Amino acid sequence: MHSQLEHILNWVQKSDSIASEEKELLIKAIKKVDSDLTISEFKLERTEKVKRTTAILLEETIEELDQKRKAIEESNNALKQSLEELKATQAQLIQSEKMASLGELTAGIAHEIQNPLNFVNNFSEVSKELLEEMKEELEEGNLDDVKEIAEDVIQNLEKINHHGKRADGIVKGMLQHSRTNKGEKEETDINTLVDEYVRLAYHGLRAKDKTFNASIETNFDDDIPKLNIIPQDVGRVILNILNNAFYATQDKYKSLHGIFVPTVKIKTKNEKGTITISIEDNGNGIPQNIIDKIFQPFFTTKPTGQGTGLGLSLSYDIIKAHGGELNVDTRDNEGTAFTIHLPKN
Repeated sequence: MHSQLEHILNWVQKSDSIASEEKELLIKAIKKVDSDLTISEFKLERTEKVKRTTAILLEETIEELDQKRKAIEESNNALKQSLEELKATQAQLIQSEKMASLGELTAGIAHEIQNPLNFVNNFSEVSKELLEEMKEELEEGNLDDVKEIAEDVIQNLEKINHHGKRADGIVKGMLQHSRTNKGEKEETDINTLVDEYVRLAYHGLRAKDKTFNASIETNFDDDIPKLNIIPQDVGRVILNILNNAFYATQDKYKSLHGIFVPTVKIKTKNEKGTITISIEDNGNGIPQNIIDKIFQPFFTTKPTGQGTGLGLSLSYDIIKAHGGELNVDTRDNEGTAFTIHLPKN
């Protein structure tokens, strides 16, 4: 019992001036106060212990949080560095993909440019012979023959001019495809663009593999207005899809040991609000369990070393950047069709 309360209790017990009943009540009250004080002191002591423990824990928690903060900062710095390295690597891969497509075009361009050059050379030689003949006829005074020869020379020169422009167009297309894209859009004839890339893709693959062969069926809608697009970018999309289509047909051709005609169908159509370009092959198709992944970066079904997995991803982004859509429809063992939708406006 507390000393003060004990002193009061002793005084009450010894006092003769307090009635017995009052004395008993006072003694009970003193004991009750002593009990309450003891409980309060216990609670206060416990509270102090809790405060001290809490302070220690709080200090430890702050120290631990500080350590975690430093660890997070280090992790963030490492992640930033990894992200920068990843961006640099991705940029290199994208450039590699572009250069790979350029390499595939080179052989096709060489073949395509050789044709008009052959025409230019042949017509130049014929024109030279005609002019020599014209000199002889002039010396003999045969003006009617001279006029006929002159007409032939004029026709030859027109053909030389036509095929020279054709060669010039092929070279410009090659330069457009290889140069760094600054985003300039041009009024472009879609049918001409598709036709050029179909032939370039086909001859490019033929140059790489003499055994390669495929039937190409084209159906171009003549009622298609010119579109304001970046031609080298859309051409890159067409080239990539064509290469995938040819690859799929050749893969099926090899698995069937030649009893199969590889076929790729290319179609353009003027529809309401959009121009569509569809490229369909009769290969094995794309398995349904991976159809949702084909537009993801770095995903490829080709063997290691034969694809970066960026072709379709880049193609998807290019068409989206033009405000269009790139869709795929595939059937097991029947083939795949990619459809490009480009807005007219």
